[in-house]
This record gives sequence, C-alpha cells and structure tokens, in this order.
Amino acid sequence: MSQAPAGPLAKARRIVFKVGSALLVDAETGAANNAWLKAFCDDAALLRARGQQVVVVSSGAVALGRRRLGLTGRRSLTLPEKQAAAAAGQSLLMRAWEEAFEPHDLGVAQILMTRDDTEMRRRWLNARATVETLLNLGVVPVVNENDTVVTEEIRYGDNDRLAARVAQLAGADLLVLLSDIDGLYTADPRRDPAAEHLAVISEITPSIEAMAGGANAASGVGTGGMATKIAAARIARAAGCATLITLGSRPHPLRAIEEGAKATLFEAGASPAAAYKAWIAGSLAPQGWVSVDAGAAAALAKGKSLLAAGVRAVEGPFDKGDAVRVRDETGREVARGLIRYDSADAHRIAGLRSDAIEAELGFTEGPMIHADDLAVAE
Repeated sequence: MSQAPAGPLAKARRIVFKVGSALLVDAETGAANNAWLKAFCDDAALLRARGQQVVVVSSGAVALGRRRLGLTGRRSLTLPEKQAAAAAGQSLLMRAWEEAFEPHDLGVAQILMTRDDTEMRRRWLNARATVETLLNLGVVPVVNENDTVVTEEIRYGDNDRLAARVAQLAGADLLVLLSDIDGLYTADPRRDPAAEHLAVISEITPSIEAMAGGANAASGVGTGGMATKIAAARIARAAGCATLITLGSRPHPLRAIEEGAKATLFEAGASPAAAYKAWIAGSLAPQGWVSVDAGAAAALAKGKSLLAAGVRAVEGPFDKGDAVRVRDETGREVARGLIRYDSADAHRIAGLRSDAIEAELGFTEGPMIHADDLAVAE
C-alpha cells in the first residue's frame, strides 16, 4: 500500500472538482447532504484564499428532483421523467451550493452543458470564455450536464468525462474526481482482498484500463465507475491536466488529500497550454487563411494576439471557432489558430483598429485570434 503525493492539490493553479450524486445527495432522504457540502466548501474556500481557482462539476439535479416529484420509488426513469426530475432539481442543486459557499462570501454561477458544447468548437470557445470570465470575477462555476434538454445522442452519460472536458476547456492543472473509492487498485478491492493500491500512474496502458471495475450499485444514485474515471483521466492527460482519484466521503475531503490520504494520481503528459497548442497545430483541419502584414507577423512570433488591424486578406469560408492558417506577406505559414469571427465578419473588420470593430459589426469578440488560441510555427 502507498500514498499519492499531497503536492498536486497544493501546486495547482486551477482545479476542477467532480462531485457525484452519491456524495451530494443523502441516499435515504433524497435531500442534499448539507453537512458534506459545508465541509467541502470550507476546504475549497481555503484553496481560494491562497489564490487557487476552483471549478465544480456537480451531479445531483436528477436525484434531488426525483424526491421533489415523488419519483423515488424506483431505480430507473424514462428519459422524459429524468429530464423532468432535472428541471425540478436544478434550483435545489444550486441553492445547496449557494448556501454552502455563502459563509465564505463566495458566489456561484451555474453552467449547463451538453456534449455538443465541448465538442463543437464555436460552443467550446463560448463556454471557455464564460468559465474564464467567472473565474476572473472570483465566482465559483458549478457545471452540470443539461439533462433537461439533452438527448441520448448528445449525452455524456456520466459527469466524470464531462469534468475532464471542463478541465480541458478551462485549462486546468488538476482534475479531482471525488469517488466512492480511494483510487485505482490492481483489482476490485471489494471482491479481492489481495488487490493493491496504485499511487501514481505515469501512463494509461491497456493493463491499467483492465483494472477498472464496475459502478458502485450500492449507492443507488450514481452512474459512473472506475472505467469512466480512467477514461476521464485519459482526456485530461491529453489536455495537459493531471487527475487525482480519491475517496470523497471523508469529512473535509480536500484537507484529507493535503494531509496525505490515499489517492491515485494520473500524471499529466504536458502543461495545459502546451497540450492545447499542440492540439491546434496538429489535430485540427484548417478551414481558411488569414494573411497578415509584417508587424502582425512579428507580434505573433512574440506570443501576441492577432489583431484585426494587422490582417490584410481573408480566405474562407469558415465559422467562428474554426482553425485557420495565418500567413505572412511572403505566403509563409507563421501560425494556426482558432478564429473568433466567421469569414464574412473577418472580411469586414480586416485592417480595422480594435476600437472600430463594434461600430462595424455591432459587437466585438476581441482580437481576430487570441494568443491563447494560437500555435506559432517554429
């Protein structure tokens, strides 16, 4: 037996916590587990006080809504019943989070997502901008799957993978999956007493994936298991984000991590920024070209954003959020990036100063391509 390092939580600048229904909802009463919420928010407030940013991906709306609608007598619900329960439970879920963070003068804001929101680049950019703005305003984003409108085709189905996508779009350093078990074992410790705990995973191999067991059926409210957590860790790792799986039901679960409680750390493959820029440079098919002047090309080489003023020509068509190539006056590709305007609007603002964009379009999305969304050619 071994313990994961306590360091990852203390070192991370931006952390995404996934909280499942089994932790947030009292299985016997169907109401919010306010005592657990208070302890978690006490811990999260301490992280915030030392300058760290916190995002919560929270289950619980359906479980809370079932009680409100009198649907607690059976385990499975039809899709319309689940959506009705989610609609009824969202306000209860947010009230529970608001009341738990309120003693620390921390506001919360709800973000509802579907799989499309993190897989369609335009929506992905919008969601990322919202999360970034909330964090910069000192607010704790509380993210949940939008079960009230989602269909099976665009569902995540579990909040482990949703949490990994949120960690990716937020540029988080660490994803913490608060689970019903204190990490990954070589076998299911509930069935095999000889199973060994694994403290650090440097690479997710088929043998690691084979160690995953099933979901915890005993809780009666969750849908995820270790397999979904490993899948989430793989998504996060590709985005340069480490993942920590630990037991969430402990009193003050975040404090317990820093005090060396048993957990499994899946190490990140690279920094979030490096992984993101590698994804832009190598994984996306560019949809158009933007030609820039010498001054803009020099600014990009120094890590600056691409301003409309430096753009001389636009070749499309492309939509907001698409990848485009950026070339200099000689025709050489100098960068690739996710553009913040569609091709028609990009044509209209090419060459304009930043303070003239809103007058031309009636709105502004800032630079043509933000520095964070640019991969500069070597």
